[in-house]
Amino acid sequence: MTEFTPFASLAGGTLIGLSAVLLMLWEGRIAGISGIAGRLLPPYRDGAFLSRAGFVAGLVAAPLGIATLAGGGITQTVSSNLPLMVVAGLLVGFGSVYGNGCTSGHGVCGLSRLSMSSLVATAVFMIVAFVTVFIVRHVI
Repeated sequence: MTEFTPFASLAGGTLIGLSAVLLMLWEGRIAGISGIAGRLLPPYRDGAFLSRAGFVAGLVAAPLGIATLAGGGITQTVSSNLPLMVVAGLLVGFGSVYGNGCTSGHGVCGLSRLSMSSLVATAVFMIVAFVTVFIVRHVI
């Protein structure tokens, strides 16, 4: 089972919201992680490589900083089933491209802009997540 941590969740949500607002303010761009990470690779279409690299570096550095401040390690469980992970990664990548964005772009930024397509995309993400968790916990 997963332990609910309200203060850590509130802090994380606040930082995500703040980073999305700052990216929109400074760069005029929506904070969709798949788009930001995808545009780190050539061909480079604009001069925003450093801001994208900084954003991704922050995603990596934040949990390391929290672990350092809290004095504990980072616990992350990832499946050791390599074929499953490859299929899952390909499905997420395909879904991000086909859905014109990822959960962060649609769920955080799109919903706050009252985008109907983001509302539909987020509903689909959530339904698929609920069904997946149910299948993994109760069927497999």
